[in-house]
Amino acid sequence: MKSMIKKLGEKFTDLFRKNMPDAFVFALILTIVISLIAMLWMKSSPLEVLQSWYGGFWNLLEFGMQMVLLIVTGYSIALSPLIRKGINKLTYFIKTPIQVYFFVILIGVLLSMISWGWVVIAAVLARELALRVKGVHYPYLIACVYFSNNSWVTGFSSSIPLLLNTKNNYMIKAGILEETIPTTYTLGSNLNIAMALLYIVVTPIIMLLLLPKKDKVVELNSMISSEKQTEEKTIEVEANSYRMNTRTLSDTLNNSVILQWIIGLMGICYVFYHFSTRGFDLNLNIMIFIFIMLGLLLHKTPIRYGISMKRASSNVSGILFQFPFYAGIMGIMTGTGLGEQLANAIVSMATIDTYPIFAYLLGGIVNFAIPSGGGEFAVIGPSVIEATNHIANGLQGVDLMAIQARASLAIAYGESLTNLLQPFYLLLVLPVMGVGIKIQARDVMGYLVIPFILYFFIQIGLLMWMPL
Repeated sequence: MKSMIKKLGEKFTDLFRKNMPDAFVFALILTIVISLIAMLWMKSSPLEVLQSWYGGFWNLLEFGMQMVLLIVTGYSIALSPLIRKGINKLTYFIKTPIQVYFFVILIGVLLSMISWGWVVIAAVLARELALRVKGVHYPYLIACVYFSNNSWVTGFSSSIPLLLNTKNNYMIKAGILEETIPTTYTLGSNLNIAMALLYIVVTPIIMLLLLPKKDKVVELNSMISSEKQTEEKTIEVEANSYRMNTRTLSDTLNNSVILQWIIGLMGICYVFYHFSTRGFDLNLNIMIFIFIMLGLLLHKTPIRYGISMKRASSNVSGILFQFPFYAGIMGIMTGTGLGEQLANAIVSMATIDTYPIFAYLLGGIVNFAIPSGGGEFAVIGPSVIEATNHIANGLQGVDLMAIQARASLAIAYGESLTNLLQPFYLLLVLPVMGVGIKIQARDVMGYLVIPFILYFFIQIGLLMWMPL
């Protein structure tokens, strides 16, 4: 059984390497496909499609900037002397490739449950371990990190459950929901707890079953070009190289520990204020703010922090130019009504017994065009919830709320799982793990097909029979 799974995984890997284009080409093809569907199905004119495309093109600018800052600030922390010493000590305990895979997957799953953006930390850790432990197949390790991020949908940053528990959200204002749905029906439900345990327990097992053969291992050190392998100066050494021969005011300010620590401590004080007044509100902005403040404190001086940020931002071009194209695809889906029409078509076939399956499939399909949980739910969520209200046959109160919660979770799980076939969020991992090497989505995504298939059937089973 194990050898059969491994052989099948190798076939999918080879298939993806030969046929899957670059992530940017994927976005361009998807743009054309969605445009054609909008014109043929929705009868939208080419001008309407173009207007929707352009109108949506800029909708992810804030999100894209948040992604860039998340990667750069998180990577900058990893470049600090204290963190690098910690990683060096970690290698005393983790000495074999299997230990690396298992540890990285488990840490990635747990960190992503706190916040999906914390996969950056797992990516940094995985890269450093790959540099130190011999025999680690690096493309496969990237796949492990990327798969581990899927657990975010069961955790504290799961956008759909958080939205449903938000007072006066757009579903309530539209009259689709009568009241908020507490997280006890979503994140705290038996269904979601079972799904979380699935990621914690089963994910490492599946990935260890798919380990590449030893003769196919490609180590990180062998992927780094010879000119990149020259010893890089430490940040402290580079900072000292900018000093002038005589003492100057500029050098004093550039290397001021006091100046940076004052700002850093101000930031930490605000972080305590934020959580004491808002509870565990771990949104992207406060997370990036924490990363920035920690980076300031760990690097001690402005000049060192600036150098670390320069090094950390050397590989973020993919996000900068690809996010607008995905935003344009979202614009077509919303502007032409294609997303809503697709939702209506799918959920119209659902019954009181099958609605979780249809919601799950809908979430997975639409994710290819709208790779954002919150953004996707804004397009298809109203249609799905209205459909559940209709098929609930007059149920009221907690019974109706349970159906609405299960349908919403189904969308979330479906949306998250198809990320294994959609390279959008790989842009969050590759800027960290792809520094100094040539690697593309096709080198990684093939390893995720078997996990996708297995989780697809397991999740459908849980959605159908696991009580809330």
